[in-house]
Amino acid sequence: MRGIAVVAIRKTTRDHEVLLLRRTGSNAGEWCQIAGSIEPGETAWQAALREMREETELVPSRLYSADLCEQFYEVGRDSIWFAPIFVAYVEPDATVRLNEEHSEYCWTSIGRAIDLLPFPGQKATFMHIRRWFVEREPTRLLEIDIDGARQAT
Repeated sequence: MRGIAVVAIRKTTRDHEVLLLRRTGSNAGEWCQIAGSIEPGETAWQAALREMREETELVPSRLYSADLCEQFYEVGRDSIWFAPIFVAYVEPDATVRLNEEHSEYCWTSIGRAIDLLPFPGQKATFMHIRRWFVEREPTRLLEIDIDGARQAT
């Protein structure tokens, strides 16, 4: 496991929307979800919260394991990227503030996100999230107790 990915979701009066970010570094100009590496001493879900805060300044109201991992071959490093996916629900009026890794963001429907994302694995991830986290209430067994973890520290 090298990293994590997070799909942020907000519920509007009409629908659920997901957050997409436009990259500035590798794959510049492409849309993606929040992603990053796991630092030494971090759990995967702690890395998900940190990356979310660093890249967008968003703090989720609820965090879930998506019960799915993304994997792909990275040619430049001749390595396989393997990352658990997390789903983070945020308040509809939460403010996004991007760091230097991204040039812009958009909240959009999952259908449009699937059209905008460049990689088949990302598209499959968003289809999975639509089915298990948007079309129905996710199982509590996948929820990560971030409030309990905050109180324990």
